[in-house]
Amino acid sequence: MFTTRPDITGTFAAVASTHWIGSQVAMRMLERGGNAFDAACAGALTLQVVEPHLNGPAGDVPILLHDARRRRTRVICGQGPAPQDATIEAFRKLDLDLIPGTGLLAAVVPGAFDAWMLLLRDYGTLPLEAVLEPAIGYAAHGVPVLPRMALTITAAEAMFRRHWPASAELYLPGGAVPREGTLFRNPTLAGTWKRLIAEAKGAASGREAQIEAARQAWSQGFVAEAIDRFCREARVLDVSGRVHGALLRGDDMARWQAGYEDPVTLDHANLRIAKCGPWSQGPVLLQALALLAGTDVDRLGPEEPDFVHLVAEAMKLAFADRETFYGDPDFVEVPLSRLLSADYNDGRRQLLGAAASTDWRPGRIAGHGGQIDYGAASLRERDEGVLAAYGGGEPTLADSGAASYFALAVGDTSHIDVVDRDGNMVSATPSGGWLQSSPAIPALGFPLGTRAQMMWLTPGHPAALAPGKRPRTTLSPTLVLQDDERGYLACGTPGGDQQDQWQLQFLLRHLHHGMTLQAAADAPGFHSEHWPSSFYPRHASPGKLVLEGGFRQNVVAELEARGHAVQVGDDWSEGRVSAAGRGDGDLVRAAASPRGMQGYALGR
Repeated sequence: MFTTRPDITGTFAAVASTHWIGSQVAMRMLERGGNAFDAACAGALTLQVVEPHLNGPAGDVPILLHDARRRRTRVICGQGPAPQDATIEAFRKLDLDLIPGTGLLAAVVPGAFDAWMLLLRDYGTLPLEAVLEPAIGYAAHGVPVLPRMALTITAAEAMFRRHWPASAELYLPGGAVPREGTLFRNPTLAGTWKRLIAEAKGAASGREAQIEAARQAWSQGFVAEAIDRFCREARVLDVSGRVHGALLRGDDMARWQAGYEDPVTLDHANLRIAKCGPWSQGPVLLQALALLAGTDVDRLGPEEPDFVHLVAEAMKLAFADRETFYGDPDFVEVPLSRLLSADYNDGRRQLLGAAASTDWRPGRIAGHGGQIDYGAASLRERDEGVLAAYGGGEPTLADSGAASYFALAVGDTSHIDVVDRDGNMVSATPSGGWLQSSPAIPALGFPLGTRAQMMWLTPGHPAALAPGKRPRTTLSPTLVLQDDERGYLACGTPGGDQQDQWQLQFLLRHLHHGMTLQAAADAPGFHSEHWPSSFYPRHASPGKLVLEGGFRQNVVAELEARGHAVQVGDDWSEGRVSAAGRGDGDLVRAAASPRGMQGYALGR
């Protein structure tokens, strides 16, 4: 069984994230006496600085947390809703049938900062200044420019120079694309965080009161005021090829706060898998596991064609149900209990055949769901040149090779997992607010997010646009619990629609085939693009199955013989899974995929 390195093990704590600096900052908080919640917060705020092409302060984050003392698992929803002025009618008046993937029209209420502050206030122990200190330091003094960051800015350079001058000023220091390995600084962002701390200290004494003051400064104070002013005044070119303004306003920020929810869970393999609700795509992983529970997946070689075929076909069914039924449960009734039930999936499982299906086959549940035009989605093409120039989408690494410029030029995501010696765990997938997705706000040093592009302009669909409604995000962290409700594993990956596909493969290989965390993360991956993408231009590729280059040629041939439209990507091109959890006794452990050459696991 090939593995690039052993699982990182220890007894003190373990961290894994998509950037080595984020992992090290999180470990530093633990070394200072903080817990897993402090560590995740500090690490994630730092990821916004070191991976600005993957996430930013005005992005989104779902957080899964496990409180070891109470043996309680909770969700913090850091997915902000659509603005009050964001209606289907407003977009129709602009002659748009899809929400653009870039610019200002797709901006929703920024959710990440408030979500992290809620976690820090209620579960952390360190003061606000301590967890923001590393992010401020790296923003002020510089971070090494990653290859992907340099390529992203290169792709967006013409757009910045011609149409987004504030982004040009920030991301083209000295008038040029920053070179790989040089230091990139963002003093404006450092100043924003410093002012936030100063105002919090001036407004209150005590740790929790200062965190609350920072939340106030963000949602109703100087940050919200700067965002409101920018959104009222700016009109910018977006991926539609036209100039539009923003619908987001300061009032939208003032009326929203991050909040707690119970996770959606499924008992599987003597464990309990916890995911975020159907405002995310998280339950799709649970349904795929429910479909596979009645198969012989345990006995199939995890790199053999039978395994790939079975998992891919199960994912097609589960994701068809995602597209049909999922939406913000505050607005629509999502029949999750039915979708995850044994009898429903017993019926759906009968559709898993020996040949690949190219049909669109969502389930039927009376009184629920909505139709999409799958034929239209199949006819839409991903315009790689336009999207590379404008920064639309949230791609996989599998598009490298011939289309590497596109794959590396558009938005992706970050992830962080933490476990401390008390057994507290966090799994979070911060994303959005990419430097290439929306113009930088000059007063703050970061752009807005564009998550509204995931909402349909189809009245009556569960994921249709509505004021105050959360987009059905692709962001999807995972927590695995033991039957005594103790935390077992936190894991996740970047990758848009591929997040739960890659996590499903990782969990099957670890839980069913006995692979170590690192071996399961290293094993060659695959993904389907059969269903409509969650990102502009919402294209679908019936039957398309992308295999990592690490698969043997006979696997490719067998899958093609079964009817899959196989595309073979580069070696090490599928996913960036990271994981941290508990081992035997007092052991903790972690692993991180080598893909992308920047994720790292730490532990001692």
